Amino acid sequence: MVNEIKKQCDIKMQKTVESYRLTLAKIRTGRAHSGLLDHIQIDYYGTITPINQLATIIVSDVKTLTVQPWDAKMASTIEKAIRDSDLGLNPVGSGTIIRVPMPLITEERRKELIKVVKAEAEKAKTAIRNIRRDANNEFKEQFKNKLISEDIENRSQDEVQKYTDKHISEIEKLTLEKEKELLTV
Repeated sequence: MVNEIKKQCDIKMQKTVESYRLTLAKIRTGRAHSGLLDHIQIDYYGTITPINQLATIIVSDVKTLTVQPWDAKMASTIEKAIRDSDLGLNPVGSGTIIRVPMPLITEERRKELIKVVKAEAEKAKTAIRNIRRDANNEFKEQFKNKLISEDIENRSQDEVQKYTDKHISEIEKLTLEKEKELLTV
């Protein structure tokens, strides 16, 4: 039972880090990358579908993405969805191909994005700490119900703390990488 709690705790913490990694991928750095548009959803004949299931997204150069819809009739809908997204992009359609130029990011905007990155990092760290708290509460409950000894409870809490430290340092590392990427002109 104790091992299962520790295993679930580690898995949840890994998922939190992965979720944070995906959040960082959505934050624009001024460089084009195909994952930038992944979170955009499009109404495809009544079904909400991710853009990467409706089109091929190619990085044509450092500052431009090219989106080629598989269904030519969806080009204008995809173009509108990209324009209406929270990314601040202005796609240009030319027939069945949509070019998405990456606008230059000002120094002020870079600083705002760093604040966003730090806020997201703090949310992820809080989520990891909450997972730790829940696991520790389960250990305390098991000790209280005399299902485990005090030594096992303490060792388990120490192990969960090691998971917590490992995942929080991973989040800090990702945050520093993203900040460095944002500050690189």
